[in-house]
Amino acid sequence: MHGTTTESVAPRRRGRLGDYIAIARPDHWVKHVFILPGIVLAELLHRRPLGELVMPVAIGLASAALIASANYVINEWLDARYDRFHPIKSRRPAVARELSAPVVYLEYALLAVLGLALGWVVSKLFFAVSALFLLSGVLYNVSPLRTKDRVYLDVITEAVNNPIRLTLGWAMVDSTTLPPSSLVLAYWMGGAFLMAIKRFAEYRSVSETAGVENLALYRRSFRDYSENSLMISAFLYALMAAFFLAVFLIKYRIEYLLSLPLFAALFAVYLAVGLKPGSSAQAPEKLFREGRLMTIVILLVVALVVLTFVDIPQLERLTDPHFIELARE
Repeated sequence: MHGTTTESVAPRRRGRLGDYIAIARPDHWVKHVFILPGIVLAELLHRRPLGELVMPVAIGLASAALIASANYVINEWLDARYDRFHPIKSRRPAVARELSAPVVYLEYALLAVLGLALGWVVSKLFFAVSALFLLSGVLYNVSPLRTKDRVYLDVITEAVNNPIRLTLGWAMVDSTTLPPSSLVLAYWMGGAFLMAIKRFAEYRSVSETAGVENLALYRRSFRDYSENSLMISAFLYALMAAFFLAVFLIKYRIEYLLSLPLFAALFAVYLAVGLKPGSSAQAPEKLFREGRLMTIVILLVVALVVLTFVDIPQLERLTDPHFIELARE
């Protein structure tokens, strides 16, 4: 029945070790795939011997996973009183089980400290970006700021984890420079597009299964959202991502410009995924089950690899201003 919550009538059982592991969401580590382009691009531009990258990449990935889990722990713990209004998230351990606050905060602290310690081993730049990664989780989840409750700011601040992951990958390879700003902004706006479509899918799913009145109880930002506003904002983020991506492609290797149609197809297919009933866009860790989406990703990766080693000098003309002259009468 619409408007009902999932508050249990029977006492919740006490949390077990598996519940505390679950709130760290190790199954979400797959999102660190967004780190890989940072590693690959930094290597292509700086050409470090591959043998030198094994340790910093391995330690860096472990650090990023631990800090992400710290963010997930605080997210799930502080969201528990809101997630009970969500038809699926109400099953999370922090909602369905009786967890110990001291144990949860100790788990958060251990994950954060160990993640930062490993980050320091990689490099000072990696450590600084890791600290920013941890801070983003605090700003997103902890009152009084708690940006996840603020319309549009919730998407922008959640999406900032994308360029953070990009920079973490870059810092594993080169700790003396930062990624190009055009790429950072493209990553950020691309992430905002993903998050806006995720919100859109959540809006439709929760309103249909639990009732519109529960939307604002689950997430305050939904008070000011509508399906139209979410879709329009996603369109804006996609346009901005495409602009900054084109700047990067033209500026750093113009051959990559030929991959732009595949990037466009990736956005279009993801939008189609977001429009599906019960869309997997609500849970990005499940997107690997989307066959068409994964096909586009594979084609895009192949295209970028090929274009990395194939020079097309004729494309340089695209950067020179000129006019198409018509035959004179």
